[in-house]
Amino acid sequence: MVAVAGTLDEPRVLHRQRLIIADPELPGSKQPYHFVAGLPLAQSEAELEIRIASSRALAVEAISASIKALASKHHPVTVCGLVLGSSRTLPPLPAILASHALIHTAEGQLFRDVLAWAAQQCSLEITGVAENEIDAKSIQRLEGLGKLIGPPWTQDQKFAAFAALKALLNS
Repeated sequence: MVAVAGTLDEPRVLHRQRLIIADPELPGSKQPYHFVAGLPLAQSEAELEIRIASSRALAVEAISASIKALASKHHPVTVCGLVLGSSRTLPPLPAILASHALIHTAEGQLFRDVLAWAAQQCSLEITGVAENEIDAKSIQRLEGLGKLIGPPWTQDQKFAAFAALKALLNS
């Protein structure tokens, strides 16, 4: 998660952190579809719901804490930019569990959905940005932020900063 102010031409990073939305104490929470693969369908559905509920609770807690921390520094948070994956519609659960590639796709989508749900619970307006819409030129403009804020300044963080700036622009 990267909280920003400013514009793409003059961005400022206000806060950044890795959001923990998979409970390390809950088996299979990091890769829930992998965890349920091979279980009977009804059990797979129930186990997925447990992991989704856990991830949602963790996401709301983490986002709320970040909002409060930023507000305490006079930076109100009202919007959220979310990097989206492909717009591919996933098939029903049995088809997902039959394909290792779809299992990975579904896990990525699950965690994006969890973040979007949590942002809505925190009353944030969400702007989705498809990853393939993020052009190299825009990311290049954000490169220099890494020197200002220090490492790490990973591609995920640059993409998150871009999505946040786009959300600000749209608000």
